[in-house]
Amino acid sequence: MRRGETIVYGQLCHMSPTPRQIGLRLKRLRERQGLSRYALAHRAKISRVYVAKLEAGCSDPTVGMLQRLAKALGVPLMTLLE
Repeated sequence: MRRGETIVYGQLCHMSPTPRQIGLRLKRLRERQGLSRYALAHRAKISRVYVAKLEAGCSDPTVGMLQRLAKALGVPLMTLLE
C-alpha cells in the first residue's frame, strides 16, 4: 500500500484530503455521542459498511448524505464540513 491508501472491508481505497477530513469529523462526532457505527447507520438509514467507508475517507458523500448524517447526529451540516 502507498501513502493515502487504506483497506476497508477487504477493498483498497484511495483517500483524498476532503473525504478523509469529513470521515475523521464524522467518527469523532459519533464517538463523542457514544454511538456505534451500527447505531449511526440505523439512524441515517444507511449501511454500517458505508459508515465505515465514510469514516475511513474511502467514499465521497453527497450533500444529501451529509445532511442525513448531520440529522442523525443532531448537529448542523456545517459541523461536518468545518
